[in-house]
Amino acid sequence: MQTFSRILLKLSGEALGEQDAQFSHAKITALAQSLHQAVQSGVQVGVVCGAGNIFRARQANLNVMGRVTADHVGMLATVMNAAVLRDYLRAEGQPSVIFTPREQHPLALPFVRDQALKLLTSGTVLLFAGGTGNPYFTTDSAAALRALEISADGLLKATQVDGVYDRDPHQYPDAQRFDHLTYDEVLARKLRVMDLTAITMCAEGNLAVTVFDVTDPDNLRRVLDGEDVGTRITKEPRA
Repeated sequence: MQTFSRILLKLSGEALGEQDAQFSHAKITALAQSLHQAVQSGVQVGVVCGAGNIFRARQANLNVMGRVTADHVGMLATVMNAAVLRDYLRAEGQPSVIFTPREQHPLALPFVRDQALKLLTSGTVLLFAGGTGNPYFTTDSAAALRALEISADGLLKATQVDGVYDRDPHQYPDAQRFDHLTYDEVLARKLRVMDLTAITMCAEGNLAVTVFDVTDPDNLRRVLDGEDVGTRITKEPRA
């Protein structure tokens, strides 16, 4: 299985919180420690945070709040999550910088690829917030976009389950888990791994996706070490 030298980690907002709290000190600390260890091992790290712990645009009352406004509120929430994670990373001694599609001085820098690549190679964790900067695009699409822009070896999607299933394993005990899928299989089966735009971008860019359970902080290390963790999605079937 592939090992990595540069990754884009897609985090759900729920990875930062608990059911009764938007933020969990224990979870964010463990995550920051795992990311710092990854950098110490020689892996360059970019992160895209979701906002589900704070706000979900699809749950907004769109009769009152239009879709465009809801999406912008969600993008702002990802900046909040990135700011929290940045400071936890710095508390571990790990340099970290937030990039957003548009300037949000002094909290974040506007995304410039050359600057981002220079920081990556210096051992800085890059937190990409604010989505793509446009409504109607999810943070999955933002993750695929940034992963391709920084020439990542792979996109790692950190979730609350141990891979991709044919249906929700929390609701269906007999749900089938996949060890490996192709992009075409994801699209044909209509599996909810990422949105259609994100999957299409990964397929066109031949960017491998690994979906794994982040609730065990050691799983990130195992993925980076090339262990057979989670579900891997590639262009070609597994040999």
